[in-house]
Amino acid sequence: MKRSTLPLVGVNVLDFGQYIAGPAVGMILADLGATVVHIDPPSGPLWDSPANAILNRNKLTVSLDLKAEEGLAQAQALVGKVDIVVENFRPGVLSGLGIDFTSLRKVRPELITVSIPGFASNDQLRRQWRAFEAVIAASSGLFSDMGLSRVLMGMNPSFSPLPLASAYGTMLAVSATVLALQKRERSGIGDQIEVPLACAVMEGLAYNSISIDNLPPRYKSQREREIDRRREAGLPMNLSYESVQELFDPFCRSYRCKDGRMFYVLCSAHKHHPKRCLQVLGLYDELVVEGLTEQADFYLPVNEWRSDVSIGALPKSWADKIADRMKAAFLKRTAKEWECIFGEGRIPAAAHRWLREWISDDHANCTGLMIKVDDPVYGRMIQPGPIAWLEESGEPMLSPAPRKWVTFEQAIAAVSVSPVRRLPRRPAENSAGWLDGVRVLDLSNVIAGPHSAYYLARFGADVIKIDPSSPLYDSSFTVIYAINHMRGKRSVLLNIGSSAGREVFERLVKSVDVVIWNAPDRQVKRMGLDLNGLRALNPQAVFCQLDCFGGVARGPRSDYLGYENHVQAATGMMLRSGGSAETPEEYVYVGTIDVLGGLSAALGIAVAMYQKARTGSVGRARTSLSALSGLLQIPFCYDYPGRGPFDEPSGIDAKGYDALTRIYASAGNQSLLLGAREHDLPRLVRVPGLQGLANVPKENRASFLARVIKEAPAEEWRSKFDAAGVGAAVCENVAAIRAANSKPAAAAAPGTEQGSYSFSTFPDHPSGHAVTQVDCCAIRSVVGKVHALPPAEKYGASTRHVLRGLGYAEPEIDGLLAEGALSESWSREYLPS
Repeated sequence: MKRSTLPLVGVNVLDFGQYIAGPAVGMILADLGATVVHIDPPSGPLWDSPANAILNRNKLTVSLDLKAEEGLAQAQALVGKVDIVVENFRPGVLSGLGIDFTSLRKVRPELITVSIPGFASNDQLRRQWRAFEAVIAASSGLFSDMGLSRVLMGMNPSFSPLPLASAYGTMLAVSATVLALQKRERSGIGDQIEVPLACAVMEGLAYNSISIDNLPPRYKSQREREIDRRREAGLPMNLSYESVQELFDPFCRSYRCKDGRMFYVLCSAHKHHPKRCLQVLGLYDELVVEGLTEQADFYLPVNEWRSDVSIGALPKSWADKIADRMKAAFLKRTAKEWECIFGEGRIPAAAHRWLREWISDDHANCTGLMIKVDDPVYGRMIQPGPIAWLEESGEPMLSPAPRKWVTFEQAIAAVSVSPVRRLPRRPAENSAGWLDGVRVLDLSNVIAGPHSAYYLARFGADVIKIDPSSPLYDSSFTVIYAINHMRGKRSVLLNIGSSAGREVFERLVKSVDVVIWNAPDRQVKRMGLDLNGLRALNPQAVFCQLDCFGGVARGPRSDYLGYENHVQAATGMMLRSGGSAETPEEYVYVGTIDVLGGLSAALGIAVAMYQKARTGSVGRARTSLSALSGLLQIPFCYDYPGRGPFDEPSGIDAKGYDALTRIYASAGNQSLLLGAREHDLPRLVRVPGLQGLANVPKENRASFLARVIKEAPAEEWRSKFDAAGVGAAVCENVAAIRAANSKPAAAAAPGTEQGSYSFSTFPDHPSGHAVTQVDCCAIRSVVGKVHALPPAEKYGASTRHVLRGLGYAEPEIDGLLAEGALSESWSREYLPS
């Protein structure tokens, strides 16, 4: 199969990006077939890293001096030949050099421009900060309260090298770019898009930043209860790693195996998974004899449960008993053996691996999750594979062209092969979103899949969410998460396993443009949504499939079930976070990779819709959580002969990369993130109080800076560093950011007018609780409308309404409800108490 079959062939892109987010957008577009020209300054990239070999594969790189008349003229000539321009400078920098997107689009309305600044252009406080990755992370609360375990151990704040802001910004920006591109096929008009990284990371943390007033105690874990207890009693947060582990649910923790490797299990909230887990460990029958039961209906209030000792609701004594027996059972086999047993038994779990092990893992290489590229600098290099692809044309993406340096003449010739298409313009509608009129059927669960459909809804998609008439997951996985991802959707509860329910399901599939489901291949085939099955129902529908371990090709673990935590375990994130093979630790936030997966699914859908609009060919979009792990670890997710050690900051004591990029304690019990580079040293020594830094040996800089910074408040230091042109930020926390940037919910305001951070409070939320949640404000487009979404309705609230729309009469609907093919609710309360 040739590269010419890829869906974005014929699309020309100019990439002015530096560091991660801008180049990564260009990389993903190039992987999908676009012709991408990357611009570097004559001195070379601003970030000197082997990761540039990944970020610039499939691209032509040309060196231009934008501050010189000739270089600017050449850049402007390239802009005139492309469909898409991407940049990630501070607001106003590129326009100040002579490339102004607003002016360009007046001449060429079909042009799509994408800006990815650190902070929003309308953020008057931060817009001109030197917004390096760590500065954005500190300002956005990523280093404070970084996971429940670290809070209990008193490690607050602490540092992580994962470029979370750039990863979220990349996926938001690239998905928005292709959504605008597919809209252009119908309207003839491009768009001007801004995606601030601070907004992006706050949207990525949506499942962590939400505040639900008077949340029932059943939704708090043992760790959360212990934090509350210690705060109320004035006790220190000083638990050991081992003590914190004993607060975990037995079905959500790591266990040591016969070979000494740790094995991660997360199967706690599903109707069947905990029982299967105990059965394969040989423990279920003996525990039932001792009194363990299965709660029939977890959606009843707690005071109506039939037993105090049931799977999914274990008192501490029983949780400890089961955990002790599971510890003993896991010691009987190796982690590799257990991974096979759990995978074939349809139980979510994964062996812990270091990143360097994942890079050379058989499954990663079989599937194309890791690929080989012959880089001109590093030789045979192992790199992360494609992030999203179309099923029928993914194969060429496994053999990308290495980066290539070219002359301006060669670059202009490359983007002249496929001239920019001059599409007929249709009358613009001020209220038109990129997806107005598109109907989406969301069959997915937990976070990644539902988040994809929720993201599409903000652009005007009409989303119907299907869930089983009888729930498979506890309300902690459904209702709590759905308060975010159910916004803007209509909910239907349907028993697809019944013949009548199947008929309703097939009618729904026939009525939509897009179908989304997070499931491995074997489940998709069983549901009849494989290629032939969907063609029989709706040959024009775009189908998007997400899973945990899938890639372009199949591998030994492609059908294994898993959540994002299992990807963290399998790809080295947990071992890096914990700092050793014996102390794995979850990477802090709920939905870290899930949200990336949802955005990647939206990208795949947008690509398939563009291909369909452009050629008439209907594609099947694919992505996986594992495919996103490479983007999240891109600064160090590679290998090549002679590569240095994998020595990025790790463990709970990590404070930074070095003395110049590091968290420091300041006066007033606050912490400051200094985000500087070696070339910033002349600026640093001009900061009042730091004049002596120039004479301090490199190995003593951290102690010098720690002593000096401790003498003044963090905000005072931030202001001094900013005045000197040095990156710095106070280590904020998410709760404080939410409190300072919340407003009453408004039906017409998506939050894009609020600067870098924006939250809305729904005092009359359908749940009966006041809810404050982050706004859909990371995508800021001039042409396409971004809708402010209504709050999430109760599961099943639209069952009757949707069936009426399918042509069912009221007596028919009543009959389907009576026979159990449909349901209008899982519980009396929206949020079971």
